[in-house]
Amino acid sequence: MTYNLTWKPEAEQEFEQLDHSVKKHAFTQFRKLSKSPQLGLPLGKKAGVDLTGYRKLYFFQKKYRIVYKIDGKNKEMIIFAVGKREDMKVYLELVKRLESRLR
Repeated sequence: MTYNLTWKPEAEQEFEQLDHSVKKHAFTQFRKLSKSPQLGLPLGKKAGVDLTGYRKLYFFQKKYRIVYKIDGKNKEMIIFAVGKREDMKVYLELVKRLESRLR
């Protein structure tokens, strides 16, 4: 069964800012995820960042991450962030976004 991809606006902007060659690799991963959403690894608590319930899938020589959640009820994968892994950048940016929505 195929899952639909749903994008958070910030994640879509991040994706659009990627270099063309990086986007090609990301598209390959999105196709894989739509068929097998459990392919990504679960995230949890690490280095003071709690992303329990989210999953990650790396691409482009493991330099980039797709951070997403699976909505099994609606057969959707919600893309929350796409970005570089270095210095946990993609994760920290997502945490800032989530915290700002709680305020």
